[in-house]
Amino acid sequence: MSRRMRVLVWYRCPKPDLDDFVATYHAISAQLAGVPGLLGSELLRAHREEGSLVVMSEWESAEAFAAWEAGHGTTTEPLRRYADITRPYRFELYQILTSVSSRGVGVREG
Repeated sequence: MSRRMRVLVWYRCPKPDLDDFVATYHAISAQLAGVPGLLGSELLRAHREEGSLVVMSEWESAEAFAAWEAGHGTTTEPLRRYADITRPYRFELYQILTSVSSRGVGVREG
């Protein structure tokens, strides 16, 4: 079995559209509740770069993400118009190799 994965999807959103973007993110998240392998997601806004947003989701495995990606249809379509096309890829997968708690204790994954 593969290790947990984080998937980052980058967006560019003009300030006047931000409230709509956030509402759409919440609506999509509600639709994705209960998707096998999806552990959760967060919407992040860049502190220093106006309009830069990232959706970071965590998955049980790369296989779980691939299964969802292959059959999810148009679930995330409403946000695609904000895709950050300056990046070489629409999204990237990151395997979690290890993590450290706020107490400094390392936890090696898989």
